[in-house]
Amino acid sequence: QVQLVESGGGVVQAGGSLRLSCAGSGIIFSSYVMGWYRQAPGKQREVVATIGRSGSTNYADSVKGRFTASRDNAKNTMYLQMNSLKPEDTAVYYCSAKFLTTSYWGQGTQVTVSS
Repeated sequence: QVQLVESGGGVVQAGGSLRLSCAGSGIIFSSYVMGWYRQAPGKQREVVATIGRSGSTNYADSVKGRFTASRDNAKNTMYLQMNSLKPEDTAVYYCSAKFLTTSYWGQGTQVTVSS
């Protein structure tokens, strides 16, 4: 079956860095548009970054210049390098895989940024 497993979350001080990973299985990883989303308490899930099959990226304005998404299709893994973290980046981070009308989601990983 399809699995997306996020890892790398944790607690970090403001200004610090974290690197999230999303490992996929059960799908032809390279065929999917991958994305990072986040959901803070009491807020709707929002897109953080998307990365196309060729590696092209798009970012939310709130993370531009601080976050970098990448993918390694040979390892079926996507990454999110998060630098200069702010308390407002605190959320559960999810990865997604989309192909046409089909979407899969991971279980999420908690990122907490303390001030």
